[in-house]
Amino acid sequence: MPGKLDGKVVLITGAARGQGRSHALRLAEEGADILAIDIAAQVDSVQAPMATPEDLALTVLGVEALGQRVAAYQADVRDYDGLNSAVGQGVDELGRLDIVLANAGIGIAPSPVDERMDRRAFDDLIAINLCGVRNTLQAAVPQMIQQGDGGAIVLTSSTQGLSGRGGNGTGAMDGYVAAKHGVVGLMRSYANWLAPHSIRVNSIHPTGVNTPMIMNDAFGAFAEQSPTFGSAMSNLLPVGVIEASDVSNAVAFLVSNDARFITGVALPVDAGFMVK
Repeated sequence: MPGKLDGKVVLITGAARGQGRSHALRLAEEGADILAIDIAAQVDSVQAPMATPEDLALTVLGVEALGQRVAAYQADVRDYDGLNSAVGQGVDELGRLDIVLANAGIGIAPSPVDERMDRRAFDDLIAINLCGVRNTLQAAVPQMIQQGDGGAIVLTSSTQGLSGRGGNGTGAMDGYVAAKHGVVGLMRSYANWLAPHSIRVNSIHPTGVNTPMIMNDAFGAFAEQSPTFGSAMSNLLPVGVIEASDVSNAVAFLVSNDARFITGVALPVDAGFMVK
């Protein structure tokens, strides 16, 4: 049975694990080929282990097992030149670029730190979760415009891109909230710019997702020390966290022809977080 994305090529940043890998597999199920990019290395300010080259290789194996082509590269979204080179190589290998999922991001557990480390956490979150999204767009969009076939872009934000609930004045929280709000601004700006090219741009806003970014010892320790934070971050529906596949299903809809007239939308996938 034909997939909804047959013949499409999808760029996914942060593709080595978590939501990125889930998106890669879900869209491959719909017939897409995948250009998978991930830093696959540790960022010093992040307390929990990040993705590895082995994780990225598992994403590749998963896509290939679904019968789709995949090109994978290690690149840091903070490094525009390196990212642009990886995107170019991937397009050369796979032949085109139709869909972009600017998904790469980090989470840093708020914790008692000195002022220098607090600033470092803020700076890294802005650099990766916001500037990295723009770098991804700048690297990918010219190819989509040149093709002249339209396309779809989804930027990964968060419920924290729509709400400041749980703010506590730390660089970790301030940086995450500010970056994810900034992603909404990028989405709306690019939606306006790219509409004449029939390229749709939306953002996705998950509540807490069951991935290694938040399901780790550092965030667990913070939650134990800050019970009011956990209450502030709870959902309306009786679920603590959602699964990456829940977000992937929403992304699959947004990039398909089923959503052909949806652009400029900030879509919560949040178990009611935003209306609580």
